[in-house]
Amino acid sequence: MKPAVQQALYLIPVEIGDNSADMSIPAGNIAIVSRLRVFIVENLRTARRCLRRWLPDFPIDDCIFFELNEHTPPVEVSSFLEPLRKGEPIGVMSEAGCPAIADPGADVVAIAQREKLRVIPLVGPSSILLSLMASGFNGQGFAFNGYLPVKEDERAHAVKELEARCSRWGQTQIFIETPYRNNRLIAFLAANLRPDTLLCVASDISDPLHESIITLPASKWKNSTTDYDKRPAIFLIHRDEPRNRRRR
Repeated sequence: MKPAVQQALYLIPVEIGDNSADMSIPAGNIAIVSRLRVFIVENLRTARRCLRRWLPDFPIDDCIFFELNEHTPPVEVSSFLEPLRKGEPIGVMSEAGCPAIADPGADVVAIAQREKLRVIPLVGPSSILLSLMASGFNGQGFAFNGYLPVKEDERAHAVKELEARCSRWGQTQIFIETPYRNNRLIAFLAANLRPDTLLCVASDISDPLHESIITLPASKWKNSTTDYDKRPAIFLIHRDEPRNRRRR
């Protein structure tokens, strides 16, 4: 029996890495998606491919799609919720992972919350949580910081500030980079972090063939010969200060 679909904005996670939906997307999610006909998506082509992958017989041509990405004029975003205001449920899909986390979908969720429209997040993969789980770092206190500044002096200042938060609060700091700059970021972190600050580089998460999640002191990353460029990656730093160590 298919689950009842409510008058709500459904946040629909998408696979990360090159794995099948049955490894990371609950069957209940796909059952809900099968009953939706209006979607807000980051990329139309990617979303259509995803729906076909999950549901080969899905009536895509009967659906309405709104694209929400960096090119979408902000004044248009509110209009995407008009079907929901009239009682039609809507699904929000990112390119990969969880919508509204480091994702433009957050803009439409914010409008829905202001208007007291129901928002329902569905269970699914998040590179932030998966990398944190596998890093060995503090999972009770952490912060996701998105992208670091591009300018080198600003980036150096940001890295020192994040490192200070690790020392001060024992808080794991998480951030991302444009994939083709991954190698440069690792070299930068190795040169600018304290030698004993721990750096975890998690790439191709949930890809059964290429996943790599490695934690080493920053000084050890100076000798890394692995090519991380053009691979989806997430970066975490932590300092194992005595006052911040958890009781075991």
